Amino acid sequence: MLAGLALLSSLMWGTADFLGGKLSKRFAPIAVTGVSQIFGLLTGLVLLLVTKGWLHPTLSFNGYFVNGVIAGITGFIGIVSYYAGLSTGKMGVIAPITSLSAVIPLIYGLAKGEAPSTLQFAGMVVALAGCFMASGPEAKNGVSAKPLFLGILTAVMFGITMVFMARGSRTGSLLTMTSMRVTTVLVVLVIGVVVGSGGGFARSDIPMLITIGAADFLANVTLGIATTKGLISVALVLGSLFPVVTTILAYKYLCERMQRIQYVGAILAVAGVALISIG
Repeated sequence: MLAGLALLSSLMWGTADFLGGKLSKRFAPIAVTGVSQIFGLLTGLVLLLVTKGWLHPTLSFNGYFVNGVIAGITGFIGIVSYYAGLSTGKMGVIAPITSLSAVIPLIYGLAKGEAPSTLQFAGMVVALAGCFMASGPEAKNGVSAKPLFLGILTAVMFGITMVFMARGSRTGSLLTMTSMRVTTVLVVLVIGVVVGSGGGFARSDIPMLITIGAADFLANVTLGIATTKGLISVALVLGSLFPVVTTILAYKYLCERMQRIQYVGAILAVAGVALISIG
């Protein structure tokens, strides 16, 4: 169950990032992030009403509220930098670096005393290597500073976000992710008031923004639940394979060419998942 939920999270996360990166080619990444996060919050509120999953905020550092707020801030920074990186057209720089975000929660899990089996650990290493390769690392003609910086910033922020998502999910995954969205929406509203703009979106862009926001929120909830079903390190590594999904969608719908290393990487990512599953 853990593997299935985490991989489903990667699928939804990768799809949201593909659509967000695509839309960020026409609009400011911070605007795409902000408006889509509002729809993500609405998704969370609807789910809370349907499931009657509301609890009073647990204000201790180990509760969902504080962890959700921290994850909301770091996640917001991570998504903005990721969309900004994807909008530069340098996916071969951004995506591979972003895939390394799983190293942070992996270290966190091991530091907490988790002990994956030898097969599971080997699977995580293979899956991460495959994810890096499948994302299409660019080595030709050097790497400019901007996409490199954005990729590193995204990886660090996403890694920290996943750790606090996992911490909050021990109390309640849905509540943690809703707390995240409340935080990011408040930040977005402040930014919107300061700059005096709502992003300039047309009515025809709304369905894509809703899809991005809902898919991103559901991916977070699913991954949060996955972290409660077994080893946090395993769940978060599997949940970090979303750059592979983004790359495949870019290949299929944007006609971006895949290099030989990407095909090898995709095979390794699948092999890593298989090792983790049987481990």
